Amino acid sequence: MTELTRAATPYVAEHDEPSWREGLKTGMPTLFGIGAWGLVVGIAMVKTGLTVPQALAMTLVVFAGSAQLASLPLIAAHAPIWVIFATALVVNLRFVIFSALLAPHFSNLPLRNRFLLGYVAGDMTVALFLQKYPSEAPQVGKLSYLKGLLYPNWAAWQVGSIAGIFLGSAVPPEWGLGFAGTLAIICITVPLVASRPALCGVLVAGVVAVLAAGLPYKLGLLAAVVLGMAAAMLVEEFTVKKES
Repeated sequence: MTELTRAATPYVAEHDEPSWREGLKTGMPTLFGIGAWGLVVGIAMVKTGLTVPQALAMTLVVFAGSAQLASLPLIAAHAPIWVIFATALVVNLRFVIFSALLAPHFSNLPLRNRFLLGYVAGDMTVALFLQKYPSEAPQVGKLSYLKGLLYPNWAAWQVGSIAGIFLGSAVPPEWGLGFAGTLAIICITVPLVASRPALCGVLVAGVVAVLAAGLPYKLGLLAAVVLGMAAAMLVEEFTVKKES
């Protein structure tokens, strides 16, 4: 173990109150949107046919709105379990990238701590952390800042989602809130399509989803996600080679 590694452990792990408060303050503007997103997913789960206990278990264990919404129509269609898991896995592959980006910052933490951080990590919170700490060099307050982002984000999601679950069980079906999840995904996706690779991936995924809509067990959705990601990666690789 190098001198730098030995010195990094206490600084990264120890609590730093100013950094925690800074993380909380930075993430505060996103909490309302996260809670609203959770509310929509909670309603969508119940409206798709899950019981209240099933929906509560899903939101507490899975904690992944996009994967939950992608798996709901498959569950409703009684798709094979491997199709449901494969779809959720593909939709959440971006978290592999997030983990790779965060790992160098906290590699000295115990496995259980890293596991907990991975569970509560979200798209926006990881992006905000990396914006604050682009360097992997150990710094005082890194972990506290990340916790200030992650834990309130998780709480906002769970409050919104649980409220949506109980609200969804009381809302009449004729209100048509089952489509709310689709609208929410559109609202999340549109601002992210800011680059040529992302746009190409969305277009390919959209075309494949329409053409493959007749496949059994909603396999068209899985095919659309895989081919859309592949198209985005190819375009990005071509762009990098062209610029180099």
